[in-house]
Amino acid sequence: MVVALLGFGRFGRALGSLLQEAQLPFRALDPHAEVPEPVRAAGLAELVAGASHVVVAVPVPRTREALEALRPHLTAEHTVLDVGSVKVHPAAALEAVLGDAVPWVATHPLFGPVSLALAERPLRVVVCPSPRHPAAAVRASELYRRIGCEVIEQTPEGHDRVMAHTHALTFFVAKGMLDAGAGMDVPFAPPSFQAISRTIETVRSDAGHLFAAIQRENPFAGEARRQLLEALVQIDQALEAAPADRSPDPARFAIPDLGARSPELQETRELIDDLDRELVGLLARRVTLARRAGKAKAELGHPIVDPEREAKLLAERRAWAGSLQLDAEGMDELFRAILRFSRRAQRPPTRGDTPE
Repeated sequence: MVVALLGFGRFGRALGSLLQEAQLPFRALDPHAEVPEPVRAAGLAELVAGASHVVVAVPVPRTREALEALRPHLTAEHTVLDVGSVKVHPAAALEAVLGDAVPWVATHPLFGPVSLALAERPLRVVVCPSPRHPAAAVRASELYRRIGCEVIEQTPEGHDRVMAHTHALTFFVAKGMLDAGAGMDVPFAPPSFQAISRTIETVRSDAGHLFAAIQRENPFAGEARRQLLEALVQIDQALEAAPADRSPDPARFAIPDLGARSPELQETRELIDDLDRELVGLLARRVTLARRAGKAKAELGHPIVDPEREAKLLAERRAWAGSLQLDAEGMDELFRAILRFSRRAQRPPTRGDTPE
């Protein structure tokens, strides 16, 4: 399995890092970005020579142009896949340019550079098999699984409909709130706004540059935007029409609660379960980062345990706990356990080792 990356921008570099971690050889070509010399291809012919998978990692509007440039160098031995965040138009471009002659499949990795840097897991990818090339979807799925992804199969149309009402609407709301001057750094903002603020910051840091492509290339995004805008206009008109001297109609303006299925104790337990699931996910991300640190330490010849760093870390965590009126000693015990957990992740067990 040898991978050719046409495009080494933000996502291409992120995908390259996953390939490197999985010890899968790859080459890359991008006239607009710097590609490290060991994996740099001199041209398209060299890029795809001997490659099993050819990944087109260019902006969605340039997909067809890139495929047409690649076409003279492709054979039936290649599996070509795109990684765009919409699928109907890229799938049509793959069909038009490659047809029956070159196996192809449309895919959408549901992660980006920021989520990788934060060690978020699981990594998921949508694969849209073509009836012409079912084996290409199998080979693409195998590649994604080799780099640690969960694979979800979907049609291009089904994918884009879901993305229109999730991905595209999230970007649309984020853009609207930013343009409306919604405050991101208000110190007394309620938790509900803080959650929206985190979403907006994720959009800005991970993929804000994709806004126009997501809205214009997804054929269902306009419909989703109009449905949202119509609903908001109706709510706004109803609020304006409500008499000022009477309480508003609770049935018209209420936001549905969790209902009878969540009385107070059950609801609290469900929230604790949700929070614990998040904590386990965060610990998994911490282990991934700890392993990355362990690898860097090994390359530098540094020991796994850094007593000075750990002492400083524990002191900071105790201070954080105190600022939130939490038990500082209990927090110290918790982070000592987390450090032991992280050290085990950095140092593979050897014969005779005992748990710390």
